[in-house]
Amino acid sequence: MRLILLLTFSFINISFAQTTISGKITSHNGEPLFSANVILKDTYDGASSNEDGNYSFTTTETGEGILLVSYVGFQSEEKSITLNGENIEVNFILKEKAGELDQVVISAGSFEASDEKKSVILKPLDIVTTAGAEADVYGVLQTLPGTQTIGETEGLFVRGGSAYESKTIIDGMIVQNPYYSGVPDIPARGRFSPFIFKGTIFSTGGYSAQY
Repeated sequence: MRLILLLTFSFINISFAQTTISGKITSHNGEPLFSANVILKDTYDGASSNEDGNYSFTTTETGEGILLVSYVGFQSEEKSITLNGENIEVNFILKEKAGELDQVVISAGSFEASDEKKSVILKPLDIVTTAGAEADVYGVLQTLPGTQTIGETEGLFVRGGSAYESKTIIDGMIVQNPYYSGVPDIPARGRFSPFIFKGTIFSTGGYSAQY
């Protein structure tokens, strides 16, 4: 009877062994990336990074696994790990996406060619899966490097500029009021669903003198 009990307890401990996976996610220049998505592929286990770029989650999976990190405007990265019940620390340094304007059809004159390296292409799925953005185009843009949020003020502030300096251009035409009417102390959402566009381009450089 004693032998049977010992074997039973050993089986239970193995079945419920958990591995804690943690680490930090930064850009190539050392800046922490907030709300980057970290998942263990082929499972539902994962987490989002905090303001310091740190993440942590536990999993009951065992054996070999692949950790996948994704962040809007940056190249996704994978790392192989071994899950054996011991804590694992995995850090990521992500590279920005660049030179991908040929993925989206854009009307002539929207952006200067010299601006390509300062532009980020966002697919509809990128927008609706970004943590904390609530599927809002402008909510996602505010998570990108070079942007900032000033209190509950409406508008997109880029590289220390004013909100009126940021333009929304759809098929070559400037949209004068891209936000819904807001109420005090509540930030306004964008008027447009991300799924009505083939893609959304965010550029931190200057736009054509045409606008």
